[in-house]
Amino acid sequence: MKQKRILFIASHRKDRAPGQRFRFEQYMAFLEQNGFHCELSPIISETDDKVLYQKGKYLQKFFIALRAWIKRQKDAWRANQFDIIFIFREAFLTGSTFFERQFRNSRAKIVFDFDDAIWHLDVSDANKRFDWLKEPGKTAKIISVSDMVLAGNQYLADYAKHHNNNVKIIPTTIDTNEYLKVSREKSRQTVCIGWSGSITTIKHFEYALPALKKLKEKYGEEIIIKVIGDASYENTELNIKGIAWNKKNEIQELSSFDIGIMPLPNDEWAKGKCGLKGLQYMALEIPCIMSPVGVNSDIITDGINGYLAKEEGEWIEKISALIENPTLRHRIGVEARKTVEEKYSVNSQKEKYLGLLNDILKTNHPKPNIS
Repeated sequence: MKQKRILFIASHRKDRAPGQRFRFEQYMAFLEQNGFHCELSPIISETDDKVLYQKGKYLQKFFIALRAWIKRQKDAWRANQFDIIFIFREAFLTGSTFFERQFRNSRAKIVFDFDDAIWHLDVSDANKRFDWLKEPGKTAKIISVSDMVLAGNQYLADYAKHHNNNVKIIPTTIDTNEYLKVSREKSRQTVCIGWSGSITTIKHFEYALPALKKLKEKYGEEIIIKVIGDASYENTELNIKGIAWNKKNEIQELSSFDIGIMPLPNDEWAKGKCGLKGLQYMALEIPCIMSPVGVNSDIITDGINGYLAKEEGEWIEKISALIENPTLRHRIGVEARKTVEEKYSVNSQKEKYLGLLNDILKTNHPKPNIS
């Protein structure tokens, strides 16, 4: 049987970006076992990565963009060699749909996957000066000419359905064969409240600061607060020094949490989030507290497999209950893991994922042009 070829179009190298890792990278081995040859084409190298999210360095960023453009053009020239072009979020970093148009004119089927409300403008602080290069409206254009759209939750799917009739929901998932609880230090007497994210999402962590400050006043040295993902982050009042994210020790670092938090603002961007931080905690049997925004309210059954907290008082009350009751932490953590295994794991979604990709290869309809 002829092997089917799929080219994954994404910004980052393998194991670098959470969106890529938990949306499609962790399915690649399963696809390879089931008749697909998978190739990932990133446009940001490890060296580029160190420059791109720093302020300034405009000349270096220009050359990063130039190299990325050349690589994407090479992808476009060879698109006919593939059966599926799988575009994660966008093909290029600007508002242009130049490369999507070229992919669309190839023989390959186009699958578009997204896990954020990217039709709203959200630019990192380091690159605010370049926000004029972004065009959030390109998302609708790409969706409208895709053969299939994979959305991370119902909110994203509802948006996509305005522009395409073939929209499927694949939740962001955790590889529960990899995400296994690591034993915590038995000698540790403190309770660790943790948050994991990135340089671009540290602003969300700060929504919890008022509650965390009051909890620190209440419990003092009985609690510690840990931040993973932004090594430059510091909060002297709470004695926080951020830790850089590292794939090699990610699970070990997360496992040091006794309680995980996922605060979010109730805005249009946050409504598109797919609950990844919370799902990571839950897979490791870490009881978590989330803002009741977007898909979080679907993931969490309050008081059963985690907690939802909207107001500051709720955050304080529910975190306090978990701080004071290790038995409660254990019970919530066990239920959280069950939820992930049943609904938000690779094992629970991989057959559907494979089936959707195989089904799209069977369809045959005219390709409209991108405007």
